[in-house]
Amino acid sequence: MGPMTAELADAIESLADTQILLVALDFDGTMAPLVDKPGDARSLPASAELLVELAALENTVTALISGRDLASLRAAANPPEQTLLVGSHGTERWAPESFGIDASHIDLNVEQATALAHATAVLERIVEGHSGTSLEYKPASVVLHVRQAPAEMGTKAIRIAHDKLEDVKGLWLLDGKSVLEATVLSGTKGEGLDWLREVADASTVLFAGDDVTDEDAFAVLRPGDVGVKIGSGNTRAQFRLNGPGELSILLKAVLDMRSL
Repeated sequence: MGPMTAELADAIESLADTQILLVALDFDGTMAPLVDKPGDARSLPASAELLVELAALENTVTALISGRDLASLRAAANPPEQTLLVGSHGTERWAPESFGIDASHIDLNVEQATALAHATAVLERIVEGHSGTSLEYKPASVVLHVRQAPAEMGTKAIRIAHDKLEDVKGLWLLDGKSVLEATVLSGTKGEGLDWLREVADASTVLFAGDDVTDEDAFAVLRPGDVGVKIGSGNTRAQFRLNGPGELSILLKAVLDMRSL
C-alpha cells in the first residue's frame, strides 16, 4: 500500500460493501500540487485518470469541492462529466442533469455587491503596495494571493487586509495557505459536503483535502466515513498522506475495493 498506514488500508477495505460511496476531493493541494498562479494548476495525471475510472463505477459518486469558483474549477480540473462540483467554499453547486438538481447561480443583492466592491478596492490598494501579491476575482469574492511575495511581505499584506476588512458588515474573511479570501456569501466546505452527501444519497463518504477550509468538511464526516488530510498541519481527519503525489495510491485502493 506504499505510504498508506495499515489503519487507512483497513478503512478503505471497509468501503467495499457500502451501498453508495461518495468520493469527494479538494482540488488545489490535493488533486493538483500547489502552484504560484492558480490558472497554472492541473491534476496530477494518475489522480485524474483514477477519478475518471471511479466516476464510471456503479454506486460510486465522485465530486470535487473547492474554494475556486465553478468556472475556474472546471478549467483547471477538467472533471469527468458525471462528477458533482462544489465551488466557492460551498456556495456554488452543480450536479449533472441525471441527479435532477438545479444548478445554483450566484446573484448578489445591492448590499452584497457594495461590500464586494469595497473589499476589492481595499485589496487592490494593498496589492499595489506589496510586490509579489496578486488578486483573484470570483463572482462573490476576491482573493489575495501572497505565495509569490517574500514571506515577510506576504504576512504583512494579509495582516493589513484583516485590519481593514474584518469589521466590514456582510463580509467574511477566509484564511488559507498563502491566501486570504473576502467573500459576501457565507458558506463552508462542510455545508458543501453535506449537500453532496444528500444529492448522491451516499451511505458513506471519503473526503480528502489539504487546506484550512477543508477542516469544515472533515468536521461533518460521520462514523464510517473516511477523512484524509493531504500534507502537514493540524487536522480533524483520521488519516494523513504526505502530499498530492500520494493521492493516486489512495484512489487506486478505493477503485480496487469498489471493483471487486
